[in-house]
Amino acid sequence: MNSTNILIPNHVAIILDGNGRWAKERGLKRTEGHREGYKTLKKISKYILHKGTKYLSVFAFSTENFNRPKEEVDYLMNLFIKGFKNDTWYFNKENIRVVFSGRKEKLSKEVLEAMDIMEKDTLNNTGGILNICLNYGGRAEIVDAVNKIIKDKKESITEEEFKKYLYQDLPDIDLMIRTSGEIRISNFMLWQLSYTELYFPNCYFPDFLEEEYDKALTEYTKRERRFGGLKNE
Repeated sequence: MNSTNILIPNHVAIILDGNGRWAKERGLKRTEGHREGYKTLKKISKYILHKGTKYLSVFAFSTENFNRPKEEVDYLMNLFIKGFKNDTWYFNKENIRVVFSGRKEKLSKEVLEAMDIMEKDTLNNTGGILNICLNYGGRAEIVDAVNKIIKDKKESITEEEFKKYLYQDLPDIDLMIRTSGEIRISNFMLWQLSYTELYFPNCYFPDFLEEEYDKALTEYTKRERRFGGLKNE
């Protein structure tokens, strides 16, 4: 397919799966896979947003991930702290705004401070939004939105109004990618995925670089999106 005919989705989402298995197959600690995955996230977010996609949401850490071994959780939290503090310059250079979705409960003061620094320092960037879902669950997001609506004493609400109560007021997702070959959405952005095209490559996330993303775009371009309607003959 000619590259000029490739469709660019407005909002892409990625479940960053397979870091631990990537490391295990190489005889490394699972934490090494997470470190490599973070490097890939920096590269691929730049590539995706610079190709014309305006929003990229990534599932970095779920509410359930706190049930993993303490050593692994601690490593990830320290990785987030260092990455968010040290890489503000990188996202500013690439003109990418970073926002976060998820619950603040269970996150340490240091993690929250690093998130706050990243959000504030990239606030004025206009080259696309990277939405990092951290301590995130799709059901939790919907419940939290409902509780905000109750607090506002709303008697009724439209779908468009409901969206504004979610963690971030972003457009619906056009293309969702889950790396590592697993075919599940795992409680990720349930509201925003209603009419999303799903793509499940076999590669682990540390290997999901430019060529693999281009394959996803080629597949996305072949899809016919109907949004519940019938095909036009």
